[in-house]
Amino acid sequence: MSHTFLDILRRLVKTGNLKAILASGREVELGDGTGVRIVMRTIDEEAEKAILFDPALKFGEMYMDGRLVVEEGDIFDVIDMMKRNGLENAATVRNTVTTLLHLADQQLRSHLPINRNRQNVAHHYDLDARLFDLFLDQDWQYSCGYFDPPGISLDEAQLAKKRHIAAKLLLEPGQRVLEVGSGWGGMAMYLAESSGVDVTGITLSEEQLKISRERAGKRDLEDKVRFLMQDYRTMRAEPFDRIVSVGMFEHVGMANYDNFFRKMAELMAPQGVMVLHAIGQAEKPWATNPWIEKYIFPGGYMPSLAEVLPAIQKAHLMVKDIEILPMHYAHTLRAWRERFTARKEEAIRLYDERFFRMWEFYLAASETAFLHDKLMIFQIQLSREQDAVPYTRNYIPEREAALRAFEASRKPLEPVSI
Repeated sequence: MSHTFLDILRRLVKTGNLKAILASGREVELGDGTGVRIVMRTIDEEAEKAILFDPALKFGEMYMDGRLVVEEGDIFDVIDMMKRNGLENAATVRNTVTTLLHLADQQLRSHLPINRNRQNVAHHYDLDARLFDLFLDQDWQYSCGYFDPPGISLDEAQLAKKRHIAAKLLLEPGQRVLEVGSGWGGMAMYLAESSGVDVTGITLSEEQLKISRERAGKRDLEDKVRFLMQDYRTMRAEPFDRIVSVGMFEHVGMANYDNFFRKMAELMAPQGVMVLHAIGQAEKPWATNPWIEKYIFPGGYMPSLAEVLPAIQKAHLMVKDIEILPMHYAHTLRAWRERFTARKEEAIRLYDERFFRMWEFYLAASETAFLHDKLMIFQIQLSREQDAVPYTRNYIPEREAALRAFEASRKPLEPVSI
């Protein structure tokens, strides 16, 4: 098996600087000697066989299990090198069939009338809160930052993201705002404090709900911000003036876009405005990477705009603005990965070494996906009426300037209580 595994590595690694140590003990230098020096070892031939048969799933699993070891460089360097070389170069009849089976399985499950939203959310977001404290910014923003200007810190980028979205919402004091997927409460509190609005945040995560309520209470915002355990699909409420959703749409599922936007239209006032911030892809992906689907975000899916816009049209909503943020998530993920790996021992104490390697792989693979796989963030601004939004975009920097003035005098954020 080592011989076949080596053949695939030779076909894949044309550029780069890789020393592969096979299960047989054979050591081979691959690539053209450029870039980061990487030494990678496979521990047993069964690991090599598994990767050959199902690389999309088993490469990550073998790394998690310690059966594929990176002795020099790190797992980001390995994945980055492979993507630079073009993973299609490693395709075989066998692993192509496996890939098609993964795709068919996800397509089938996405259309089954089974509600797994609650358990899918719990799988990721109800982990020990101390895990997220290892790598997130002070406000626990678990979505793409906005690096404007380039080179700012993670905390500054997450604040810039909230400011940018708040400007697009065209908030006015007294308006009622719905946040669909409210995380740990940072966005809702920012909107309420900066703009004098009343915010209802909904989530399916028990841990996020608990922490959000505690944070709002500490800032005396109970009369302006409330958080509910609520599925958007069954929500009943008077229409909201504004709706915002950040980093939640990826969990809606490819079969549910029509229902999602119909519900948003139902919950939006006639002169309402919505801003949707989500991960997208330049081309229709058909399925999520099977390793990510199994271990990180079950039920997740990152669509192309071509899959999203027809559902918006069917819901009789108007697209007022689309902004593409192409590399901001790569910068965000790099900051998260560097923070997480710097606190490796704490992560291991929370869980174990296998869990640490799983999350290291997740953050590294996600970062390389934004660097190489045509992923981006899209922000879509929606309304029901033509005149709900100004006819030029000049209002965005004007409102951002006013929000910066608010931030200069805002009460400092307290550390998240965990």
